[in-house]
Amino acid sequence: MAGAHTDPDRRPENAEGGPVKTFLEHLEDFRWVLLKSLVTLAVAMFICLIAGNHIVRVIQWPLTRAKVSYPGTNAVAVVSFGTNHIGNFTLTPALEQCLPPSTNRFVVVQLFPLTLGTNHLLGWNVVQDPRAVADAQKLHVSLINLSPAEGFFVAVQVAFYGGLALASPFIFYFVISFVFPALKLVEKKYVARGLLFGGGLFLAGVSFCYFALMPVALAAAQMYSNWLGFGALQWKADTYISFVCKFMIGMGLGFELPVVLLTLVKIGALSYGTLSKARRYMIVINLVLGAALTTPEVITQLLMFVPLQLLYELTVWIAWYWRYPDRAKARRLLWMWFGIIAAAAILIWYLAATWLHRW
Repeated sequence: MAGAHTDPDRRPENAEGGPVKTFLEHLEDFRWVLLKSLVTLAVAMFICLIAGNHIVRVIQWPLTRAKVSYPGTNAVAVVSFGTNHIGNFTLTPALEQCLPPSTNRFVVVQLFPLTLGTNHLLGWNVVQDPRAVADAQKLHVSLINLSPAEGFFVAVQVAFYGGLALASPFIFYFVISFVFPALKLVEKKYVARGLLFGGGLFLAGVSFCYFALMPVALAAAQMYSNWLGFGALQWKADTYISFVCKFMIGMGLGFELPVVLLTLVKIGALSYGTLSKARRYMIVINLVLGAALTTPEVITQLLMFVPLQLLYELTVWIAWYWRYPDRAKARRLLWMWFGIIAAAAILIWYLAATWLHRW
């Protein structure tokens, strides 16, 4: 009886979580997991196909939040004729002299018809229109299809990404139900905690990308096209949807990395020393992720690289905290460095976003 308590493999926390099954029984369970996952995905895709127009509006929302970049400091004329918006034009210094002095860089110019004898002319007048100024600073890009069948392919694409998001909790539950019986009780505890925090971090990553990073990335794409001398008023719908969805999924998965690493630390597969030595490799990996998932310019890539690298640094510090003998002192140091890292991340984000908007 004493030997039962001293044998590590027979301790309660190391007990297996489920019944012992043969290989064919596991294969049958796995077949049912695949079948249920595929059926769930198909049903979710059908629902999203019906509600495709609403999903497209959700995907387009970051585009409405993107800001237009006007290089330099010259005044910008927002020209309109009646209720029609003609365009926004950066003025030369000579043309700026024709306008009344103003502290606002954006000037609303209203055109109106004039008749002098038999001549029909256009006159102009500077008016105060805050809504026109605000609208001039928004990125106006039309999403288009370039072939008759492309609308159908875009609808399927929207249904796939929307269905994947809708069905993912159910598919995840099916997979966990298949894997959990093979885990030991102590492993179940750590994996369950990891799943809880992992889900929250995934949603945080997707939200950060959707609300903060995506408008900046889209504005940077427009700015880069203009710098090269190309227009950026129309984008292909399928390319835009693919870019936005992959960007958000990649950011969500990147935010889950700390949970995965810390779970491996808890079950003994990784250690603080291993994570500390791998720092240089993670810098390269995060830079590659930033280059692969964002627009091909440096600022947006850095805006994605910074939070991913800071999350990895936080992971290393938490692993250090778990192995430090004086937990009270380690806790104070951990909170101090967490505050420094958070302040640095906010400052870097603010400076980069401000510079990109003014460039």
